Amino acid sequence: MRSNAGFVFVLPALIVLFMLIAYPVAYTGVLSVTNEQGQFTGLQNFADVLRPRVTTQALWNTLWWVGGSIVFQVILGVAAAILLNQNFVGRAIVRSIALIPWVIPGIVAATTWAWMFHTEFGIINHMLTGVGALDEPIGWLTRGNTVLPAMIAINVWKLFPFVAIMVLAGLQSIPQELYEAARVDGASYWDEVRHIMLPQIRPVITAVTLLLVIWALNSITIIYAITKGGPANRTLITPIQIFRLAFENVEFNQAAALSVMFFGIVMIIVFIYIRALANQPGDNQ
Repeated sequence: MRSNAGFVFVLPALIVLFMLIAYPVAYTGVLSVTNEQGQFTGLQNFADVLRPRVTTQALWNTLWWVGGSIVFQVILGVAAAILLNQNFVGRAIVRSIALIPWVIPGIVAATTWAWMFHTEFGIINHMLTGVGALDEPIGWLTRGNTVLPAMIAINVWKLFPFVAIMVLAGLQSIPQELYEAARVDGASYWDEVRHIMLPQIRPVITAVTLLLVIWALNSITIIYAITKGGPANRTLITPIQIFRLAFENVEFNQAAALSVMFFGIVMIIVFIYIRALANQPGDNQ
């Protein structure tokens, strides 16, 4: 009886997980290989959803969206963490202010940035034309070569504070003896950053990067609220395409097929991350 007590206690949680995760995933898999009448069609839905050029365009946009966001989020986040780790007057206030972009709701941030990037009334064009950096206002959200970089910039602004806080926690856990020994040996500040700080926070950066990848792959709030994937699908990413197929075109089977393929890509990324984390120095000690 005692051996089954643990199972009895976790059974409600297992039932909830099954209802919220396992069943929807399994049902999505069933939808991906059937038609609207529930008849088995094999890989036909996968072929149909991969045939249009927009699917390839959405995939490339997703890669640029994820890659561009993460690179700058990590770089700016680590730099901000190193800065916030220094001793200066008002450090607590600056740390609190640095969190503001992260705590602002996504839809509020998207709406605010949409007005800031507005061609005629946006403050960004007003500032750039005011100092002479631009001869005339630019349609940041209407030009094909500027709209995706603008979305990436907003996403970087939104999430780099999260990286900064996580990395800052890692920096504060570094023993002071390492800094003192380095200074005795004549190390400069940049030597401390390169040979002490960055190696010590590498596991933190690895974990944070995984979270950023997962969030970027599943995030549609900023893009959908501002451009809805336009103009001309220049900001269309795969999650938005799945949403369009399911709830705008009412093609649930093709949306399910694309979801299954997207889920496979995410699982591959997670597997690569697990392997990379397992090979981190010191993990086998």
